[in-house]
Amino acid sequence: MPVFEYKGLISGNRSTRGMVDADSVRAAQVKLRAQGIYPTHLAESRTRSAVSEALSRLKLPVRRVPGLDLSLFTNQLSTLIGAGIPLVESLSALTEQIENGQLKAVIGRVRESVNHGSTLADAMAEHPQVFNELYRAMVRAGESAGALELVLTRLSKYIEGQMELRNKVISAMMYPLIMMGMSLVVMGVLLVKVIPTIAGLLDDLNQPLPLPTKLVIAASELVTNWWLPAGATLAFLFLAGTRYIATERGRLVWDRLRLRVPAMGRVVRYVSISRFARTLATLLEGGLNIVLALEISKTVAANSVIGAAIDDAKTAITKGASIAGPLRQSGQFPPMVMHMVAVGEASGELGTMLAKVADTYDELVENSLNRFTALMGPVLLIGVALVVVMVILSTLLPLMNLTAAL
Repeated sequence: MPVFEYKGLISGNRSTRGMVDADSVRAAQVKLRAQGIYPTHLAESRTRSAVSEALSRLKLPVRRVPGLDLSLFTNQLSTLIGAGIPLVESLSALTEQIENGQLKAVIGRVRESVNHGSTLADAMAEHPQVFNELYRAMVRAGESAGALELVLTRLSKYIEGQMELRNKVISAMMYPLIMMGMSLVVMGVLLVKVIPTIAGLLDDLNQPLPLPTKLVIAASELVTNWWLPAGATLAFLFLAGTRYIATERGRLVWDRLRLRVPAMGRVVRYVSISRFARTLATLLEGGLNIVLALEISKTVAANSVIGAAIDDAKTAITKGASIAGPLRQSGQFPPMVMHMVAVGEASGELGTMLAKVADTYDELVENSLNRFTALMGPVLLIGVALVVVMVILSTLLPLMNLTAAL
């Protein structure tokens, strides 16, 4: 389909320019006037037509768009719409300046769909790998209520908040993971290089070995001589565990274990509650009905145990009950959360109260992660030091016994 470049006037005699897809100049004029644009110049763009055709043929790889790029696009689209620029023109302008190739191609396709009469939500629904269910539901609600600018602003802030929470968790876990990796390297060097050398010296002594020494040498031989079968066994167990966790029952068992892990279980619960509260607050403030909002929030919570409690709340809502009751009965939500949800329901300010819950739990997540990191550093160092000392002492015991016997 040809693409036409235009210059025109919109309300208030403000000038505007952009592109529009149409079968002919006459069709382009009709389409522009339907959007409240009165063209003063209209000409076919050969370059834009080629680009549009290429975008329509492009098969997009299924990969995630970085949250930062999606948040920036959402915020800029909100700004352009708030400035009174038509949606198609706003999407065209953003398509030109987006640097991420995946997002650029997707927005180009979304613009074409909108230009052919689709709603923005329907156009985005064709690209679920970029716009998830929450995003599409919010946009649909914003279009229905005539508040797309406000909804997009909330979406942008929501995405930024979720990115910040995720980055905090990743940053806090990096140090313990690095320490664990270094510990494995140290143990590997000891078992593969150091212990075999010492074992050869001990064999030359022809002396009976103490039990600790035998255990260390046996571990070294296992790693050195049986690393391939041991690695294959570990890989099989990992794959089997992954397949089991992918099942509904396996996921429930895994999520229940995650919530019970000392120290980290509390962080997992806090993160799930924060994501649930923030998502539900954003959806309710965006105009979604509470049943659909709970269904989407259940997925975002990313924990099937807490998701089951949310599902019970959704069922209760359809029967005319409150949210707080099923959440309280599940035992997965602290009393403070229950109290604020109950107050929000009673006052008609559930979205506001949930946003406060999310703020509170964001702080709890940060504080818990800081304490966890501060605790794990010394614990891992002491653990590695103890293991190294035990290995060294177990290899020195025969020499000490021999010296004592002389």
